[in-house]
Amino acid sequence: MIAYLDGKLAYKDPTQAIIDVQGVGYEVKISLATYSKLPADGEKAKLYTYQHIKEDGQALYGFLDPNEKALFMHLISVSGIGPGTGIVIVSSMSVGEIRQAIVQEDVRSIQAIKGVGPKTAQRIVLDLRDKLRKDELLAKAGVDTVPLARQHNTNRAEALAALVTLGFARAAAEKTLDGIQQKHGNDLSVEDLIKFALKSN
Repeated sequence: MIAYLDGKLAYKDPTQAIIDVQGVGYEVKISLATYSKLPADGEKAKLYTYQHIKEDGQALYGFLDPNEKALFMHLISVSGIGPGTGIVIVSSMSVGEIRQAIVQEDVRSIQAIKGVGPKTAQRIVLDLRDKLRKDELLAKAGVDTVPLARQHNTNRAEALAALVTLGFARAAAEKTLDGIQQKHGNDLSVEDLIKFALKSN
């Protein structure tokens, strides 16, 4: 799992960037928010990344702001939302606007995003409102939720991708992972999550 890339910006356009890390160019899919904040070509850049692995290929998604990555990870944990749709959502509104829309159950604003229908918008609100409200309360109490959310959601997303590759139906794999995390907590490694999931079937 590639957690971040720290190197020189070799190329950028509104949908992707190439980061040169010691002579190796990594092609990374990016959001519009990240594109607008990237430095000029040749300058130093650090992107927090999510590596998406499928049977027919893999892709890196990158974010300048760890809060944007954390929100993206929340979004792709929702059934029916893949990384492509996740990037469209975080490109359509700011992190604050998306979080506010979810917490305030503003389905209409989320539904207005290209590729997000009414059912998907409702699912986003139902699945994420409590998590984001909890994050907000913790943030107000001075607890940094981003590293925790990043690690927990990254491990879960990686385990989910592996289980789907191993032949699990996505919905069944998500339900299994939910049960494992309720029973054993959210601090399990990717390997432990996969092992528990394989034993439970």
